[in-house]
Amino acid sequence: MLPKQYRLKKRSAFKATYKVKNSSHSGGVTLFAGILKKEDYPTKVGFVVSKKVHKRAVRRNRLKRLMRESYRLLLKENNLGNSQKYMSLIFVGTEKAMDKPFDEIQKSIKKLVERI
Repeated sequence: MLPKQYRLKKRSAFKATYKVKNSSHSGGVTLFAGILKKEDYPTKVGFVVSKKVHKRAVRRNRLKRLMRESYRLLLKENNLGNSQKYMSLIFVGTEKAMDKPFDEIQKSIKKLVERI
């Protein structure tokens, strides 16, 4: 599980991140990046899968777990690159990513983190 200090929770934080409109897409996962950091705080990360993507909560939560775990592994390896310059990141899962295995989700997350 992702440590508490790295979680993006507040609705206002999600809205502020979306408002910046700095996004990138790869393999059914979209990454929204917030504003650049001025101080040395940890980057907060949120994971979203809309109800429009799939009707069943179990399927949506599975995709969120896969995305969260792949980001956690990148964090553990300290392989996050320039993504640590942003205050917040939001990973949004789409229908394309719904039935993909963990390996493909992990490649998509890694590609997005390196690209941003």
